[in-house]
Amino acid sequence: MEILIYLFLMVGILLILLSIFGTKAFSESRLKLPQEEGRVKKANLYTFLAGIIPFTSVLLEKLKLYEKIKHNLDAAHARFTVQAFFNLKILLMAGLAVLAFFLFGKLEPPAFIVCLGLGYIIPDIFIKQMIKRRKSAIATLLPETVDLLGLCVEAGLDFTTASRWIIEKTPMNPMLEELTFVLEEIKWGKSRSQALKDMSRRLNIPEVSSFVQTLVLAERMGTPVAEAFMILSEDARMQRFHRGERVALQAPMKILIPLIFCILPVIGIVIGGPIFIDFMTKKMF
Repeated sequence: MEILIYLFLMVGILLILLSIFGTKAFSESRLKLPQEEGRVKKANLYTFLAGIIPFTSVLLEKLKLYEKIKHNLDAAHARFTVQAFFNLKILLMAGLAVLAFFLFGKLEPPAFIVCLGLGYIIPDIFIKQMIKRRKSAIATLLPETVDLLGLCVEAGLDFTTASRWIIEKTPMNPMLEELTFVLEEIKWGKSRSQALKDMSRRLNIPEVSSFVQTLVLAERMGTPVAEAFMILSEDARMQRFHRGERVALQAPMKILIPLIFCILPVIGIVIGGPIFIDFMTKKMF
């Protein structure tokens, strides 16, 4: 029972902190270029986190977690380096363990294990939620972006110039941030096909994969992409519509849990409570 109380307390504190600070501390306006990684100010919090535990890089190599964490951070567009993110996990695990010690007055092994587990998975939960929201935003914005690219290509611009024009003339959004990163990679010497393939691999979204495949095939075959952009835009809109239908169909199933465990007991108490009290006071049982 004490472990459950402690677990609910930790979850409550986590939700309060999330509502106050949100996930803005994890996010950044754009991805870092490979040559920009590690170039942050000395007074920056992320530099402090990256260097506070010196053996993190060795531990990451031993556990073979570096590539996995880096992929998740890039997909979430997070400003953390791999070392800083892993150090944050270690500090959170230690902090929760110390908090449990002060709450219970002694070291409880079950509570200690729960603290270590929560401290390790809480940052991963934040990152996964950021990835999910970013992917949803990109899939939603893709049809309009493809339409604008198609119009610019029909007007005589190539893909690179059209992307740069759209980035300059329209408000920034996650899809344009990815295109900005693609243009920066092209600027630093990477081929356009490889930069687009890296974007597709990084995002792992079916609509973006189709978009990239269309561009790569058009570049390889030398065919115009304006008509392909039109078809791709319609397909992306249909997929977005079907995705919305799936979410709407899941709503009745999701509402069953609060209905059964939160609403129905209250209705039962309101309706059946007076009847039960009446039976008990009149001793009708």
